[in-house]
Amino acid sequence: MDVLRDRLGGTLMLSKCTGRMQWPNRGVYFFFDESERRSDSGGGMRVIRVGTHALSSRSRTSLWRRLAQHAGSRASGGGNHRGSIFRLLVGEAMKTREGSEEPRSWGDGGHPAAAAERYGLTTVGVRERERALEAKVSEYIRVLPFLFVAVEDEPGPASLRGVIERNSIALLSNYQRGALDPASSTWLGTQSGRDRVRMSGLWNNNHVNEEYEPAYLDLLERVCLSTHPVQSLH
Repeated sequence: MDVLRDRLGGTLMLSKCTGRMQWPNRGVYFFFDESERRSDSGGGMRVIRVGTHALSSRSRTSLWRRLAQHAGSRASGGGNHRGSIFRLLVGEAMKTREGSEEPRSWGDGGHPAAAAERYGLTTVGVRERERALEAKVSEYIRVLPFLFVAVEDEPGPASLRGVIERNSIALLSNYQRGALDPASSTWLGTQSGRDRVRMSGLWNNNHVNEEYEPAYLDLLERVCLSTHPVQSLH
């Protein structure tokens, strides 16, 4: 991560990023938290979320589009947690921290219309009830520092991006093992109702219970050294 940060000229924040930057089409991203520090493996911030995109053969989602889904709308401050598991997990933990059951529709259904039918509301009504929490999630995610590696391979089950994502999560996870660089007691993820988030120390639900393959580190090093900073387009 130190090498990658140097390659990119420092960490980025979604609050300062736009689609008018020269993003690679595809890649893997790593989110950090200023309040979460490495305590065993060295210094600096610890990774709290690893992700990628376009792993299914038919997907055409770009790296920036995926990051923008996590960030939410710059104009409204809201977002769509049904299109971002990162947002969904953060919102769940916020509800728990605040001791609130509302909005009950959070995470219910793949579309607000499905939740509307369940709760006897209109689709607009569901969105209105979820709006405040969506905004809080956006505020949280948009100021998290992050890095990315460019991996311009085709979507599919054999994607190198999938290899990097899966192994990075497995390496960083503390789920059901001796903790290395554990989450602090104040990390929002400790309020998650999901054991895999709470115990892993990551905003990830998949791959936290797996073992990493040491050989993947050579691949990660190679793509880190080939990644370049993003610059604004004018």
